[in-house]
Amino acid sequence: MSRYPVPDLNTLPEDIRARILEVQEKAGFIPNVFLAFARRPAEWRAFFAYHDALMLKEEGSLTKGEREMIVTTTSAANQCLYCVVAHGAILRIYEKKPLIADQLAVNYRKADISPRERAMLDFAMKVCQNAHEIDDTDFEALHPHGFDDEDIWDIAAITAFFGLSNRMASFAGMQPNPEFYLMGRVPKAKPAA
Repeated sequence: MSRYPVPDLNTLPEDIRARILEVQEKAGFIPNVFLAFARRPAEWRAFFAYHDALMLKEEGSLTKGEREMIVTTTSAANQCLYCVVAHGAILRIYEKKPLIADQLAVNYRKADISPRERAMLDFAMKVCQNAHEIDDTDFEALHPHGFDDEDIWDIAAITAFFGLSNRMASFAGMQPNPEFYLMGRVPKAKPAA
C-alpha cells in the first residue's frame, strides 16, 4: 500500500476513525490514502479539511465532474499513479463516461470534452506546469466560458492542492486500491432480491 506502515484503524483518534468508517460504508472499501495519511493525525485533518473545502463546496460553477477532470489531468502530468486511478474512477462515475478518465490521463487535448472543459484544463495545466507565467490573458480566456474569478481561483487551488497530494502519494509509494480500476467502467452488481 505504501512505503510507510499504516496505523491500525482501531488505534486512530475517534474523529479520523469515524470519517474512515463513513468512507468505507459509502465506497465499500477504505481508499489507501485515508490510512496512509492517518499515521500523522494533525496532517490528516489539515489535508482532508482542505480537500473537502475544495472538492465538496457548493459555491461556484465548477461541477463535481469538472473538479475531478482537473485532478485526473494534472495528476497525469505529475505522473501520480494513485491520484490518476482513484480520481479517474470518481470522474467516470460523476460523468457517467467510462472512457473519460483514460482520455484525460493520456491527452486531455484529444479527449471527448466540451470547449468549456478544454479551457478549464488548459488553465489548470498552465498552473500545474508554468504557474509563474499566468497573466491577465489567462483569466480573459476563461471568462467567455462562464468562469468568474472565484471559479478560476478554484481551478488553481485544486491544481495546487493535488500537486501536493501527487507528490506525497508518489514519494510514499502509495498504490491505488484494486477496486478503483473497475469503478465507473462496469455496472455495479445489484443486490439479490
